[in-house]
Amino acid sequence: MLSAELAEDEYERTVESLRGTRLVEVTYYPLSCGDDGIEAEEWDFGVWHQPTMGVGLVAENGTRYSAVWGHSFGYYGLEIFREPISTRLAMIGQPGGTPAVVVTDHPSWSGLVGVSLLGADILWSEGDGGLRMPVAVELRAPAATAWLVVGRPAEWPPDGRFYLATDDVMAVFTHEFAGAVGLPLGSGKADRNQ
Repeated sequence: MLSAELAEDEYERTVESLRGTRLVEVTYYPLSCGDDGIEAEEWDFGVWHQPTMGVGLVAENGTRYSAVWGHSFGYYGLEIFREPISTRLAMIGQPGGTPAVVVTDHPSWSGLVGVSLLGADILWSEGDGGLRMPVAVELRAPAATAWLVVGRPAEWPPDGRFYLATDDVMAVFTHEFAGAVGLPLGSGKADRNQ
């Protein structure tokens, strides 16, 4: 994972640029497994997915976004950059690297692809020492919501308990599960402005 400091105002501008965007492609970058080291580990768990290394988003206008875990805000947080994920991850599709799994047509993404996003908001959490850390970005469309989250199950196989602020990316697709994971719902910019 490449690391570069990300300033809060730059981060907010990047996330805000997703508002009104029409997504045309969504790709997961999970961990690899198998003898050849290029197969994708299990990532689909129904109301949540585990694309551990990151998520790539492509907008209708060609803009590429990469959602990855990083430590620009003092500890592991979800970071979104307006650039291809290949600038953040090495060895995509190569043995020992991370596979690329296109999920654009997955039912969990169907309500968010091909429609204008009504909102894209950062969910901040207070970390140690009062540091604000982005634990998720909420993407809203007229008929669906998804959260890109920095977190993972506390146990394997998953038992319903999760840790936030880890070096893992998750995608969550229901309000109920977002709350169960521990997301600070209601901490997004849109919620603060209402």
